Amino acid sequence: MKTTKPVLWNRNFAQCCISYFLMNFAFYMLMPTIPVYLVEELHIEPSKVGIALSSYTLGLMLIRPFSGYLVDCFSRKPLYLLAFSAFATMFAGYLFAISMLSVMVVRFIQGGFMGLTSVAGNTITIDVIPSERRGEGMGFYGLTINLAMSLSPLVAVSLYNHSGFHPVVLTGLCIAFTGVISVILIRYPRRKKISRPPISFDRFILIKALWAGLSYMLSAIPYGMIISFVVLYGKEINIENPGYFFIYMAIGVGSARLISGKLVDRGKIHIVSISALLLLILSFVVFGLIHTEIIYFICALAIGIGFGISVPAFQMLFVNVAPHNMRGTATSTYLTSFDLGVGIGMLSAGFISSHFNLAIAYIAGSLACFFSLFVYIIFAKPAYERDKIPISN
Repeated sequence: MKTTKPVLWNRNFAQCCISYFLMNFAFYMLMPTIPVYLVEELHIEPSKVGIALSSYTLGLMLIRPFSGYLVDCFSRKPLYLLAFSAFATMFAGYLFAISMLSVMVVRFIQGGFMGLTSVAGNTITIDVIPSERRGEGMGFYGLTINLAMSLSPLVAVSLYNHSGFHPVVLTGLCIAFTGVISVILIRYPRRKKISRPPISFDRFILIKALWAGLSYMLSAIPYGMIISFVVLYGKEINIENPGYFFIYMAIGVGSARLISGKLVDRGKIHIVSISALLLLILSFVVFGLIHTEIIYFICALAIGIGFGISVPAFQMLFVNVAPHNMRGTATSTYLTSFDLGVGIGMLSAGFISSHFNLAIAYIAGSLACFFSLFVYIIFAKPAYERDKIPISN
């Protein structure tokens, strides 16, 4: 007897994807423009730019470990709406931030609310996807995030070049509040109150995925370098339109995400992860050594493919070792690993560029991916095979 698959793209799932796309699109408009704003308009030394950029990571890191627990303790949609609204409101703070310290404070607070918003949104999305199509649904959900992170800097750089930093901020503010409206439109039923287990360390960090977390963190370091400094790097090596990097990167991310998820579902998780890391190692070496426009954009495509392939594979390293009642913790640990790597990437790129140049920073990024590969093969892969839970569970 032929069975019909439940509808995936219903109203709730569509609104979840739209709201999270808009949140990330708004936030990542700031990544390539704030460094230029700090250097060119506030006259901050490049060595200090990484510190200002990474302050949001500190806010993320402080809230991430508790986000999964908070999402499980309180009504999810009201918590999501509150956190999203606060995140959107913080864009107004950049209009009044005229020093490095004030920019850091705004980013720190916004980072905290972004951390809570992302975990709440991810959990709600899992709840509204039909269980029979959860893997497919989360694949599309992840694709919207990656596309937002890749495409928004292109829009931001173009807007910044024509109008300056404040119009970028105002555009981000409007986009973020459009995301808030999208959250309101999600029809999410109230959950019955359930008793919570006592607070313990493993309620905040998924112990079984620590090796996977270390490997993922290391691979995210060059990503932090890319999203924050690639425009400045393009200007350093005389690329005419460095912002187009993000279009090629988005093409790579989008095409890879659609393929890699299916490969992971077929049991090729380790092949996918290792292939992605090898591609990233090679791409960042070439990116740092060869300074031509053609190589610049070819590397953008390759880097996009590498990160696009790695995301679903790494995510499953966390989800597949977590029991049903700890999926929030798994999501929080997964996102925390990425956030920490991005923050380290921002700081290290700023530090290295002040002593050498950004080309050396990207070569260092390839080294981080090499160490990620080493940790994956020696520690993360055996730990996953030991602790993974059968799909039926």
